[in-house]
Amino acid sequence: MPSRSRAEIMDEEQAAEIIDYLLQAAGELDEARAAADLLADQDKDAAAISELAVKLNSELLETIVKRFPDLLPFKEFPAISSSLRWDQVRLPSSASEAQVDQIIFSVMTSRLQKTAMVIAKAMKRCEELNLEINEEIFGARIGALAESDRIDGAGDLRKWRHSEIRLKTEPAPQP
Repeated sequence: MPSRSRAEIMDEEQAAEIIDYLLQAAGELDEARAAADLLADQDKDAAAISELAVKLNSELLETIVKRFPDLLPFKEFPAISSSLRWDQVRLPSSASEAQVDQIIFSVMTSRLQKTAMVIAKAMKRCEELNLEINEEIFGARIGALAESDRIDGAGDLRKWRHSEIRLKTEPAPQP
């Protein structure tokens, strides 16, 4: 086996440039995965697309990150938790939009909290109330509440572990 010359070996600067491109691609693949996930229950091709996107995301980055672990800007890839939109939600007959809102607002505070934490607290509250509302419904409603400016959000709210939300704060009165 011929030995490699120094010019053929990837250095950290080259690896950083490649990782930048791979992270951009990973973000696009995650968008495709999230869109396919919405259809995966009804369409086996969509399920296959979702699986392929996950595989490509992990395999593309894994090889280079093994050699240069310090180049990755995060410990966990900020994946989309759900792409479900509120206008796509079909609430169970036992629940209303007002109940969903009441539960969400009851577990939020005026300080920023991870969206995932708020959803987990909302799910616990649902268990206490014997309501069958899943986490994707809460995620979709939180997105709608932020879009309608009823709550404050930071980051892409579809990425529950990498975004934050809080109750709207009243502006201080002007003197």
